[in-house]
Amino acid sequence: MLLPAATKGAMVNVTNSAEFRDALATAGPGTTILIAPGVYTGGVMIREKNGAPDDPIVIAAQNISEPPIFEKGISAIHLVDCNHVTLRGLHVRDFSVNGINIDDGGSFETPSTHIVVEDMIFERIGPTGNVDALKMSGVDDFEIRNSTFRGWGGSAIDMVGCHRGVVESCTFAGLGGHDQHSGIQMKGGTTDIRVLRSTFLNAAQRAINLGGSTGLRYFRPRPDGFEAARIEVAGNRFIGGETAIAFVTARDAHVHHNTIHRPGRWVFRILQETESPDFAPCSTGVFEHNLVVFDSKLSTTVNIGGGTAPETFTFRKNAWFGEGVPSAPKLPVDEADGLVGVDPKLNHVGTARLSIGSSDPRLEGIGADAYTGKD
Repeated sequence: MLLPAATKGAMVNVTNSAEFRDALATAGPGTTILIAPGVYTGGVMIREKNGAPDDPIVIAAQNISEPPIFEKGISAIHLVDCNHVTLRGLHVRDFSVNGINIDDGGSFETPSTHIVVEDMIFERIGPTGNVDALKMSGVDDFEIRNSTFRGWGGSAIDMVGCHRGVVESCTFAGLGGHDQHSGIQMKGGTTDIRVLRSTFLNAAQRAINLGGSTGLRYFRPRPDGFEAARIEVAGNRFIGGETAIAFVTARDAHVHHNTIHRPGRWVFRILQETESPDFAPCSTGVFEHNLVVFDSKLSTTVNIGGGTAPETFTFRKNAWFGEGVPSAPKLPVDEADGLVGVDPKLNHVGTARLSIGSSDPRLEGIGADAYTGKD
């Protein structure tokens, strides 16, 4: 049965897939669609739906502690050319392509804007190949908060040409049988993104792929000599995985006040994967106030690829501790005020609560524990 047209500020309760689609058809600024617990069919297309700055369209769980489940099929929800839309409290699982897709519909000059994704669960997407839990192409001024990602093929969050966004207080956890190439990937001209206060638990080959390799026709709004620029990564905990950060054809990234624990091969990488002569070498990253604890699994501190400019990177006030191995890092340039060999005596090893147990004053201001959001 088709639901009546929603008026501004309307709250619509739905209990099945048909009612959900009917509610979407009539939604406008200020509409809140509350989805009852249960299992819902994927393949939902939401095209050119626009809320307003003070009246977004909200699609949310009726009960945040018993989220509605979207499962099985190609993908759960696809937002195309939408603005001021919030997704809250949904559980998306067992999709073969993407969990949720948000894009600009190919209209590169008119991105989707002011999208909020919060209190979500993404689980078992893929499990293999270039498939993502949350895929975003041409999305600006967005927020992704308090969400959990468990098992995916390509990236947990894949951004192509996205701008002015934040990923905060999320958890990314790897699952056996899933490729998990990257946790968060930011490429295709992505700029001005902040990744804050999140946890990466054996999450991926590259927990954060800061840049990447994108076909030139997919850059949004157009290629400008880099894959990613002005990305901030702060207050995060990286536990295991092959490497915490990969700077890839990127520039002006700021990685600070993170805790990196026992990376599998490298602490981070500096790479150039876009070979066009119009692209500048990967350069000008800043790595400071990070706590790095590593063991004998580490191949080398920094993996440096050809065509990059590692001499332009800045290292400052990081703390390095080797468990059973020498603590001194091998960096491409000298570090200012680095701290080597001080045991942080970590608490809650292997969990999202990983924290410094040492009272040594030299560790003050170092690592994720010290991030205040004011740096």
